[in-house]
Amino acid sequence: MSTPLDMLVELLDLEPIEVNLFRGVSPDEDRQRVFGGQVAGQALMSAGRTVDHGLPHSLHAYFLRPGDPTVPILYQVDRIRDGRSFTTRRVVAIQHGRAIFNLSASFHIPEEGLEHQVEMPDVPPPEELETLSQRVASFQGDLSDWLTRPRPIDQRHIGPLPFAPGASTEPAQRLWIRADGDLPDDPLLHACVATYASDMSLFDTMLAPHRVQWDDTRFMGASLDHCMWFHRPFRADEWLLYDMDSPTAYGARGLARGSLFTRAGTLAVSLVQEGLMRQAPVRD
Repeated sequence: MSTPLDMLVELLDLEPIEVNLFRGVSPDEDRQRVFGGQVAGQALMSAGRTVDHGLPHSLHAYFLRPGDPTVPILYQVDRIRDGRSFTTRRVVAIQHGRAIFNLSASFHIPEEGLEHQVEMPDVPPPEELETLSQRVASFQGDLSDWLTRPRPIDQRHIGPLPFAPGASTEPAQRLWIRADGDLPDDPLLHACVATYASDMSLFDTMLAPHRVQWDDTRFMGASLDHCMWFHRPFRADEWLLYDMDSPTAYGARGLARGSLFTRAGTLAVSLVQEGLMRQAPVRD
């Protein structure tokens, strides 16, 4: 029987249908639109499938339109540049004849250089924390049903859940994440799984100070863009500390920053996301 992680790996294993053209599908779930982390991970995989040398070191992406989870997504790769050290790709995700997502990714052949990094925060180990399913077991309604279903990413929040009643209003959160199972030894796959997982929490950090819930009919939220920098080797099936904060929200847009640290304390990935935070006006 396939596990949720098996199904994620299958989602990321795109079908090549022509040179520089790949097809991806969405899981059979009750969603109104495609999860942003899925399309970002699939787009990065399509770019990586056209690269002979080097590993992803950065991606910059824009969410253009909501994805339709009922039809396949076509990923068209443009081979911008093949250099001796760096390779650049541009990917457009297409549905119904229109672009829904645009990604630029750069790949770098590993080399030696100067090194420094910030220290990882001092936090409890993941083994001392409850799983997300355990944390939301007492929740009621549709939110509980959605959060307790089996997932490919194990999440262990440090402190109150950002969407729980009485949660902190600080625009920051920390949690441990990892793929819930073993992955093959493919650095590109690990980068794509991390890309998928990275879109699961950043927006909640922007919302934390505002007491706004996703099911609020007066609220409209969506990821606008997503940027990642891959600094050091890591495995997505080993624990990563996801340290996030949101320095600002203004003009119906919020910004969140994140860092992924390995358990050994090395800074593996840095992230930034901007999100649409639109509220309908109150009418008398």
